[in-house]
Amino acid sequence: MVGQGLQSLIMAKAGTYDIEKGRGSTAASLILPATIFVAIGLLVPIAILFRYSLNAFVPGKFMVDALTIENYVKFFTDPFYLAVLWRTLRVAVFCTVSCLIFGFPLAYVLARTQSRYKNLLIIAVVLPLFVGNAVRAAGWMTALGNKGFFNAMLMKFGLIDKPLEIMYTETAVLIGIVAVNLPFMVLTLQSVIEGISRSVEEAAFSLGAGPATMTRRVLFPLAMPGILAGTILTFILAMNAYATPVLLGGPKFQMMGPLVYGQFAQQNNWPFGGAISFILMTATILLTMTANLLVQRRYQTR
Repeated sequence: MVGQGLQSLIMAKAGTYDIEKGRGSTAASLILPATIFVAIGLLVPIAILFRYSLNAFVPGKFMVDALTIENYVKFFTDPFYLAVLWRTLRVAVFCTVSCLIFGFPLAYVLARTQSRYKNLLIIAVVLPLFVGNAVRAAGWMTALGNKGFFNAMLMKFGLIDKPLEIMYTETAVLIGIVAVNLPFMVLTLQSVIEGISRSVEEAAFSLGAGPATMTRRVLFPLAMPGILAGTILTFILAMNAYATPVLLGGPKFQMMGPLVYGQFAQQNNWPFGGAISFILMTATILLTMTANLLVQRRYQTR
């Protein structure tokens, strides 16, 4: 009897292993097409672009095959390009922090509201995503211009004597990028906060915590997956913004995205454009990973 019991147990475990193995193979077969698509559609062009970045640029000859880091050296030894990189980082960090500050309360209200109009409120957040970045930037141009709505209202109420110079400044670019990225932050946070039980917040209040303490010690750590996902998304979008800096910042306001486009389309310098692209991609990935590791380590040690 004991031998038969052991045999049955072994057979049951073997059957469970076969089922799990079958599920693993099924999952692998489902993931394989997407993996191949990403490898062909993303990794192969990136590899080709990296190879171009190691070529030399000769005016009149477009691109000369070579293996040189001259394009990278040119970028890091020229104060102009370093200033563009620093400006891009500054704008991206400011926009990410602003989206988190403005987006968290709105996401919390959307997640906790019991109103029958909740779906309409979510649609109101999603609706701007149906409009292209260029169209939204054009709208901000009409609002922030010298004769735009903002200056007209301030002058009408006698708050200013002459129009404020907002267009073609870093302030205009910051406003435009925050407006573009804010819905992504709100939707990401809202989906995570909805999964946090209200009983956790009520327990914190019953133990004497105020709203600020509850948010800092309870809600923020529990919502950290959404915060990380939202900040990653908004930071990447801000680092690679193109239409908004071009339209609201003007030709004198340079960020990395327009700079890459200018090297490819206007200067026809593909090797240097490829180098700038890889510097932008590397900076974005390294800063995102570093910030996430620091945040996760801080909340894991609490």
